[in-house]
This record gives sequence, C-alpha cells and structure tokens, in this order.
Amino acid sequence: MTGRAADLLTRDACERIAAAVARAEAGTAGEIVVMVSARAGLYRSPVLAVALVGGLLAPWPLLLLTGWSTGLVLVAQAAVVALILGASLSEPLRLAFVPRSVRRARVREAAQFAFRSRGLTRTRGRTGLLLFLALAERHAEIVADEGILARIDAQIWADLLTDLAAALRRGEVEAGLVAAVARLGERLATALPAGPGDADELPNRVILDA
Repeated sequence: MTGRAADLLTRDACERIAAAVARAEAGTAGEIVVMVSARAGLYRSPVLAVALVGGLLAPWPLLLLTGWSTGLVLVAQAAVVALILGASLSEPLRLAFVPRSVRRARVREAAQFAFRSRGLTRTRGRTGLLLFLALAERHAEIVADEGILARIDAQIWADLLTDLAAALRRGEVEAGLVAAVARLGERLATALPAGPGDADELPNRVILDA
C-alpha cells in the first residue's frame, strides 16, 4: 500500500474520520489527532548497502566458475549493482530490503517528531494524543502526552494497533481509522473523562502528509 495519502483517503473519508474524532472526544478531556503519512522514510541507506554487497560478491562466482575475461566480469558486476538500484525505484521492492524492525522504528520516530512539531504538547492538561499511520510501512503508532500517560499504560493500545494493522492489510484504511478512534475515545473517556468547560483545543481534521 503505497502512494500519496491524499490518493487513498478522499475528502469525504477524511470528513467521516474527523466526525469520529469529534464523537470520541465528546466524553473525554483527551485531544485526539489523526495523521496519515504516505511513508515514514525513504530508506536509501539499506538499498545502497545491498547494492554494495551485491557488487562485491558478484565477481567471485564468475571468476571461479567461468572463463570470463576481467572486462566481462566487471560488466556483470556493474549490471548487478544497476539491477539492485533499478529495483529499488519501486517502493514496495525498496521496502523489501528493509527489516521490519527498522521500518517500525522509523515510523515510531516519525510519529514522535510529528507529535512535537504539530503542537500536541501544548494542550492545557497535556492531554494530546496522536494516532499516526504510515501507509507504505503499513504500521501505526500512538504517541500520548503526559496527562494521558499518567492514567493509561502505553501498552494498552497494543490490541488497537494490531486490529488497525489488520484493517490496513485488507485495504480498509478509513474503516480501520474510524474503529481505532472510537476505541481510543472509549478508553480515554474512562480514564480521562470530560470536565465542565473542556474546550476542543486541537483540530479534528485528518492531517495528510504526502
């Protein structure tokens, strides 16, 4: 699942997700922000590393098992490197070179950066929460501020994120996000119920990052 976030979520879909955020926030002092990014990283370094290793290893079987000249071996070596680099132009193939743990770590870093840079730490009660989804990696992260972490263990979101990942694999981006937001609202309403005069401090609109 790759491409621009705006191509996978229509304006109507974003409005329905924003409405789900409004419903979820009605019973809690928490502030939920949904951000959908096309990708968390470009992953050029792993591709270059694979191309380097492929270029270094390619000549040896040819030198040992064939009678090719040095010139032909060098051409074959260059072809291997070019093939790997050419294949990496396809985002799914490029991601295949990257270990899952690295992809998830990159999504986590991107989510934490977005949380800080988008001003989610500026709510009155430090009750901001970011649901961050990276489409290329098919992975989501939740980043919560101190006011929420003081009441809810971060591990409680694990099942929610697992279900969201399953929805992504089925291609159900909108449905997965709406369900995740609803469950977030339920948890937050229990642990952090709305008080009198609670204001909606953060916008409910979906943030799309190409």
